[in-house]
Amino acid sequence: MTRRRHNPSDSRRYKDWINAAYDDYRAAQLLSKDDTLNNATAFHCQQCAEKALKGYILAESRQSVDGHNLTWLCRRAVSLDDSFREWLDESAALNRYYIETRYPTDIPTEISDEELHTILQMTERLFYYVADTLKLTDTLDDFEAY
Repeated sequence: MTRRRHNPSDSRRYKDWINAAYDDYRAAQLLSKDDTLNNATAFHCQQCAEKALKGYILAESRQSVDGHNLTWLCRRAVSLDDSFREWLDESAALNRYYIETRYPTDIPTEISDEELHTILQMTERLFYYVADTLKLTDTLDDFEAY
């Protein structure tokens, strides 16, 4: 099944997606300094991974994709480059922070500082893997904030 884009206003420039992912990565880094904002930090980590994967898919296939499921996005990246297979576990782990961290629930999501450290590390490794693969790492700080 191929997902088609449903939002015609989404950028068709892959660098815009990487730039937005970088903003989420930097936001997560800043938020992580306040241990009362672990959920918000985890959400930005999920968003960073989502936007980085969408940027990669757009760069390599020239197709925009819709959706938030990181495992599906990572599988799509694997179909373009088998080396993304190594990120399937991380994408599944980060996937849970899209909904659980955004909305209040009867049983609040609690993310320990140790868990958050792991989330941040996974996000950083995945983001820079995508940026390196697209040869954008050296230009990230030249992008304007999205």
